[in-house]
Amino acid sequence: MITVPNIELNNGLEIPMIGFGTFKIGNDEVKDLVLKAFEAGYRHIDTAFYYKNEKGIGEAIRESGLSRNDIILGSKIWLDDVGYDNTKAAFDSSMENLKLDYIDLMLIHWPRPDAIGSWKALEEAYASRRVKAIGVCNYKPSHLDELLATANIKPVLNQIECHPKLQQKETIDYCRANGIAVEAWSPIMKGQVMEMAPLRKIGERFGKTAAQVTLRWHLQRGLAVIPKSSSMARMKQNLDILDFELTNEDMNTIEGLDAGYRLGFDPDYIYENGFDPARDLPKK
Repeated sequence: MITVPNIELNNGLEIPMIGFGTFKIGNDEVKDLVLKAFEAGYRHIDTAFYYKNEKGIGEAIRESGLSRNDIILGSKIWLDDVGYDNTKAAFDSSMENLKLDYIDLMLIHWPRPDAIGSWKALEEAYASRRVKAIGVCNYKPSHLDELLATANIKPVLNQIECHPKLQQKETIDYCRANGIAVEAWSPIMKGQVMEMAPLRKIGERFGKTAAQVTLRWHLQRGLAVIPKSSSMARMKQNLDILDFELTNEDMNTIEGLDAGYRLGFDPDYIYENGFDPARDLPKK
């Protein structure tokens, strides 16, 4: 089985650099997929209260036969639950859904002005040892500046949309300067990288797919990744990226693909406006 390298967070916790994402995997199917992910070699599982699949993931962890200490589980506080009291209640709800003694990593899902209270609630959960590390998602430098101005505990990680067409250099540089690890969501653009000729061309030299090239690129930048797949073959492919190394020329080629192109929301929009499905989601 492939041994995935770890990244050490600023509080000493180590997490595998390749995790398994569960966005849009329903509660009814997530248990079986997470068990397959464990079989493939994943030990880092990413979920969120908003995904509505924490219960199934908790069942998979309890029934996996793996030591709890060998699994890193991350979840998130949703927008509706920002603020001190709301976040305390939301954290309790996630614990109840998962039915585990602790959560490894709890993140604030999106920046909001009242997330300062959420951070205080997470600091208390950390002090009580119900969570091993706390961090954020989708935070730009301006949002991190606001948080760090009042935080007693520095975020260990910032999970952001990042892929060849959205390389997030400013945010990554800020996080590195402040000792905050970065994890990429949608790291292979929901599979869109498979259609990008420069990535396919690089992959041909190594006998790898464009998705594998992209995941390797993330790792060589020092980023953790959480690709998602329902196929065991692709789960294994996404782990099989440790036996080759991209050249400086390859890295420069991929760097040239940056276009500031987002698949998800701009965090500044969410910070200012929140999220309203009726307003913000495409009309069917």
